[in-house]
Amino acid sequence: MATTSSMTRAEEIYQRLRADILNGRHEPGSRLRVEALKDSYGASSGVIREALPRLVGQGLATFAPQRGFRVVTVSPERLQELTEARVFIEIHVVRESVAAGTIEWESDLLAAHHHLARTPYFSDDGALSEHWLNAHARFHRVLLEGCPNRQLRDIATQLRDAAEVYRCWARTPAEHSHRDVAAEHQMICDHAIARDVPGVVEALSQHINITTQLLLNDYGRHEEKGKQDPGPPCGC
Repeated sequence: MATTSSMTRAEEIYQRLRADILNGRHEPGSRLRVEALKDSYGASSGVIREALPRLVGQGLATFAPQRGFRVVTVSPERLQELTEARVFIEIHVVRESVAAGTIEWESDLLAAHHHLARTPYFSDDGALSEHWLNAHARFHRVLLEGCPNRQLRDIATQLRDAAEVYRCWARTPAEHSHRDVAAEHQMICDHAIARDVPGVVEALSQHINITTQLLLNDYGRHEEKGKQDPGPPCGC
């Protein structure tokens, strides 16, 4: 039987692996070798083997016989499919969330938005801040938590996490300059707190689709540059 300490360690390693994939430290399509991960994370092979299937379940990794575990691959086609699925699911869930959310949900959403708004988008080295990524994930998660159907909320979170891998394509100040991300989040929050279902649906849909379009544009630039200077398309 697993001890509490081993379960806590397994959860810690899973969260670290998940964060490293979402932040581009493991490149899309790269192998997730148990022995290498064991050394890198200072964990037992058993703990690593427990974490990897959870990443597959989250859509962040894949597994195939003879090939093992790999970070999920990225492509414009897959991003467009993820975006279509996200909009379809999240629009339904946010409708339910705004309709059923309690006063406590409102308070949590306002707190999550305040944290996000006060967190710098870029770190000191000019890269997209990990603290911002975490605050951003929390805001979108809380936005949907008013929905009473946990299964739908979990599906929405899984799709958002899978799409987040693509954000490493746009970790440049240029991507941020094309939009006012803070204003987009403010609008989503305002409509949600006002219980304006059509307004929050439109704001969230535009937010997701704008992100995808900018990521696709940035991917195209990486691809064109790669033809002239071969190398990994993802600069994260």
